[in-house]
Parts: sequence; C-alpha cells; structure tokens
Amino acid sequence: MLDLIEELRIEIMVILFSMLPIIEVRGAIPLGISLGLSPIHSTILGIIGNIIIVPFLLKLLHPIMLFFEKTVIFSKTIGWVKKRAMKKSGTIKKYSLIGLFIFVAVPIPTTGAWTGSVIASILKLDFKKSLLAISLGVVSSGFIVAIISYSVVSIF
Repeated sequence: MLDLIEELRIEIMVILFSMLPIIEVRGAIPLGISLGLSPIHSTILGIIGNIIIVPFLLKLLHPIMLFFEKTVIFSKTIGWVKKRAMKKSGTIKKYSLIGLFIFVAVPIPTTGAWTGSVIASILKLDFKKSLLAISLGVVSSGFIVAIISYSVVSIF
C-alpha cells in the first residue's frame, strides 16, 4: 500500500493542492508540470481535485458560516469573508449562473471555485446549477492555466 502511495505521490500532491483555497488549479497545474507531469496529466488532476471539493463547499459552507457567525471568536472573520466575497460578486449578481461561470473561469487569485462557492451559498443559488457553472468554470480556468504554464515551460 505504501508503495502505491509513493508511486502516486506527485499525483496526490497535485490533487490535494488543487483542493486548497487560493491555490486551486492556478497553482496545482504549474506544480504538477514543475514536478515532471505532462501538462495534460497535470491539468486533468488539477481539474479533478478542484471539482471534487465543490459539492461539499456548496452544501456545507452556508450552514458552517451561519454557525461560526454566531460565535464571538469567529464572527468578525466570517463577516470579513462574506464582505470580501460579495465585493467580487457583481458579475454573478448581474448574470446569475453565467456570471458564476465567468467568475470561476477567470484564473486570477480569489476568483476560483472556493470564492464562487461562497458567493453561490450566500446568494442561495440552485445547488445543481451552481455545481455545473462552477465545474465548467474550473475546467475553463484549468485549460487557460495549462496553456499559460505550458507556454512558460516551453520557453525555458
């Protein structure tokens, strides 16, 4: 079993990194390429890892934020997260699910699946439609990052 984990160490690392907030596919794909994976392999793993977390985020973020918002210790932090996410939600408010897709598809910091899921939860968008929009956004973002990463690697 440990031999299998050792063999898949890089793949597991790329998947886990793509699940992390802020890093997501924008960091996981270049990481995989820099560790020796092919751009296609790294892109597929990064996209899968980033999409795996989305249903859990959509289902659990709102109740968790409501719970922690009521605590003395975390209320300010949750309020800050909500304000920060809602500042970025103009496109989503205006265009709903297409806006959510565009928001997630643009591969710049704080516009990924995590922030998209927070906004979809706060705006109480439909779960299945949000999941589809965010997933398609992750795929688009993954391809954009892969093209940019491959271009940079091929220069060197």
